[in-house]
Amino acid sequence: MFIEEAREVLAIEEQGLASVREQIGEEFNRAVQTILSCPSRLVITGIGKSGIIGQKISATLNSTGTPSFFLHPVEAMHGDLGMVAPSDVVIAISYSGETTELNRLLGSLKKRGTSIIAMTGDSESTLANASDIVLDIKVPMEACPLGLAPTASTTATLAMGDALAVVLLRRKQFQAADFRENHPGGSLGERLKVCVSEVMLTGNAIPSVSNTVSVAEAVTVLNRESLGAVLIVDDRRKVMGIITDGDVRRAIAEGHNLNDVPVDNLMTASPVTILATIQAVDALSIMQQHEITILPIVGENKKLIGILHLHDLLGKGEFRFLV
Repeated sequence: MFIEEAREVLAIEEQGLASVREQIGEEFNRAVQTILSCPSRLVITGIGKSGIIGQKISATLNSTGTPSFFLHPVEAMHGDLGMVAPSDVVIAISYSGETTELNRLLGSLKKRGTSIIAMTGDSESTLANASDIVLDIKVPMEACPLGLAPTASTTATLAMGDALAVVLLRRKQFQAADFRENHPGGSLGERLKVCVSEVMLTGNAIPSVSNTVSVAEAVTVLNRESLGAVLIVDDRRKVMGIITDGDVRRAIAEGHNLNDVPVDNLMTASPVTILATIQAVDALSIMQQHEITILPIVGENKKLIGILHLHDLLGKGEFRFLV
């Protein structure tokens, strides 16, 4: 019973996101261009649940290269409005578009000449009519059976904020190195400052086998080291290829006898490799670009000297991809 109810909630939320996706149009382009041309900061404002979502959107924007801050509408009318410059751009969030405290703030913002982008579910609301750009976040229904608690609508608002942040990130060519600079005090930031040589595995910890053995022998090493892959090297330790857990599973599913299959027949030849002098943050970017979790570390003539796993960069169980 509970499982089906939970699935129903998620289905409603999915429908809401699909609806918002279809509603994205030229207004979104205008919003992005307005923010990109803003010479100062982006101000996010909203109250109640919309305010909480606004704070998260602001945090995401800040960490991905778009300076912003959250402004509470009530506090703004009691002195904090001095934080807003005429050159700022304001994103005002209200699903109904009729939030009294927020709409009261709009007049003061317009007098300053501040550009206002509305996120609302009612394109005919007071908020929409007072704004320069309207981002439609209307959803077919809330997941709350009473239709009262903001559920699908707050999910849609958050997703629209993520869409803005990611599109802006790409236009600004924001990289993992930039993310690191914005997180200098965090464990992830500290970890990504180092060279690969400081975090890679070396010696017997490297899962590697000769290119003359069978896949069955390679699997023994793969299982022993538990990194999800084994490297194939020649007699000079030059990296020839890589075999992953997935490669082995596919070979078994196809009915191959692993004792009879040479590693040359199963490996991915000439895998992506990096030098030990590369910074960890750049290694992370390479992993993301190629959608891989393992990087062989090589020296002269592609001789294997180490191996780097995603966990060695982000910390086992401590971090996830944040960019």
